Amino acid sequence: MLDTLSLDQLRLFIAAAEEGSFSAAGRRLNRAQSVISQTILNLEAQLGVALFDRRGRYPVLTDQGRILLADAKGILRATDALKARAKGMAAGLEPELSVVVDVMFPMRVLTKVAALFGSVFPGTSLRLYVEALGGVAKAVLSRQCALGVMGSLTLERPELLRERLLGVRMVVVTSPRHALASFHGPIPRCLLADHLQLVLTDRTDLSEGQEFNVLSPRNWRLADMSAKHAFLREGLGWGSMPFDMVERDLAEGELVEIELQDADGANFIMPMYATYRTDAPPGPAGRWLINRLKEA
Repeated sequence: MLDTLSLDQLRLFIAAAEEGSFSAAGRRLNRAQSVISQTILNLEAQLGVALFDRRGRYPVLTDQGRILLADAKGILRATDALKARAKGMAAGLEPELSVVVDVMFPMRVLTKVAALFGSVFPGTSLRLYVEALGGVAKAVLSRQCALGVMGSLTLERPELLRERLLGVRMVVVTSPRHALASFHGPIPRCLLADHLQLVLTDRTDLSEGQEFNVLSPRNWRLADMSAKHAFLREGLGWGSMPFDMVERDLAEGELVEIELQDADGANFIMPMYATYRTDAPPGPAGRWLINRLKEA
């Protein structure tokens, strides 16, 4: 029975779970409510478990349904990735490749891969943008760029596929002239409230309502990473930076690393992902670039 499961059944199941009703799922997929209901019943019979509790006005996922919903989404993501990769393989070489890269991504890696790209694909123009937070996803969603490299804000959007690339080490730093630099041991949260935190802010609304390691009520928001770097070097505050970007500053004593108490998220490895639209997968040049960044 399970061998007869279809992707259409899984799509209808996911839509019903996300919309909270069979009628709403029908409107979303342009299908009759009766078709949604019957499809879910057939799926439950094939699986041998009840996916929804129908005793109330609206169907509610059962415990088994919640677990299988995650599996269903994983299957569809893998299927979309397979189709996107096959479509990209069948496509011709791109005359131009537009890429938007998260400002946190190590430039030494990007420049090394870009140099090799130029020799392998001399006929393909490379157009590169650097953005922060939601700027990467926005450029890909709007089709301004065919390929994105994002990490500081990751979005679960059905229009986007992601592939893991590498991890970026983040560290908390300040100027050696700053008061926090002379503190011995992990700095408590209560002390941070007395000092200005420099925070990278989003120029889009994709991260609206979200805060990323903002630990002090006193903070300045900067939309430019170079400005944040300069402000930190001048001792205007403290904040998180990619280790790759401040490695020389730390070695030369222009910045110092500080340790925060009860703030495990301040120093961490930020995963970076390649992302692209499911309906516009990368061609040969884009696929080559993704694979090289993975190897880096």
